[in-house]
Amino acid sequence: MPLPATILEYRLPKVEGFHCLTLNEVPLPTLKATQVLVKVHAVSIQYRDLDVARNTYPMPQKENPVPGSDLAGEIVALGPEAAEAGKWRVGDRVCSNFAVDHIFGEVTEEEKATSLGAPSDGVLTEYKALPAHALVRIPEHLSYQEASTLPCAALTAYNALMGPNPLKGGDTVLVQGTGGVSIFGLQLAVASGASVIVTSSSDEKLKIAKSLGAAHLINYKTTPNWDDEVLRITNGKGVDHILEVGGNATILRSIRAARFGGVISSIGYVGGQADVSELLVKVINKAIIIRGILIGSRTRFEEMNRLIEAVKMRPVIDKVFAFRDLRQAYEYQASQKHVGKIVVQVSKD
Repeated sequence: MPLPATILEYRLPKVEGFHCLTLNEVPLPTLKATQVLVKVHAVSIQYRDLDVARNTYPMPQKENPVPGSDLAGEIVALGPEAAEAGKWRVGDRVCSNFAVDHIFGEVTEEEKATSLGAPSDGVLTEYKALPAHALVRIPEHLSYQEASTLPCAALTAYNALMGPNPLKGGDTVLVQGTGGVSIFGLQLAVASGASVIVTSSSDEKLKIAKSLGAAHLINYKTTPNWDDEVLRITNGKGVDHILEVGGNATILRSIRAARFGGVISSIGYVGGQADVSELLVKVINKAIIIRGILIGSRTRFEEMNRLIEAVKMRPVIDKVFAFRDLRQAYEYQASQKHVGKIVVQVSKD
């Protein structure tokens, strides 16, 4: 099928909220020698997209960006050097890494600046030109919609659990909430042989967590001292790993819930502000390791996909929106009613 001369893409000419999202007709991207052209089939939405739209994202973002960072699509054209390398072919199903130049190891400032959807244009577009070195193959058993959830949420959870102090079979993991990263953390930890504790304000969401393999459930509305409950469950020891998404509002309880020498992966800040003046003393007193997570490298993405393929893991998708209904997708993300991921279907075929 011939490629179109023009395509549709979203931009944020103003960052005053997601009502500023505008759909524009633009020329098809021109490929550089080392790039490939990807027909975007699906894009998943995340909390970061709300921050970018509201101008509350705590990292640099460009003017008038194409938003979105997580795509799944198919290669429809290759630049001459990308074609000559022989790794990719037209028709291959691919995702892009979140930061397109982050290939291996810990991220650098220069690699971080190549993150999609804020410092550089993102993926809420019908076709996207990407460097060939940024791509990973989609696990064969996953659809485009399912694969679109992997680049940020899944890889963040995997990097948190498999970092310098990797998860071991028999470890205990505490997962906060039932959003995208948290649900992937639950699934990946269970697949790796861990026992998982999940917190949520909703009994209905906790039922879903149980169906995905959670061993223990805590409703933090009815059990506000959830750290006490974690210590009770672990016979006073505390957990080995915590996926910390609440930020200042939950970090002190997380430290209390962790074992001596335990790992807290700092991922989000959805809980708002709170007094953390005692943080340093409490970290030292328990020899806690707190590690900030900035997604992960392409090689770590490939490593994660091997696990996903081996156990035939399927991402949890809460709801799918049409491309022209992007504002509704953002609104649903903002409502925090979802379990797992929210996906936008971009391609109609």
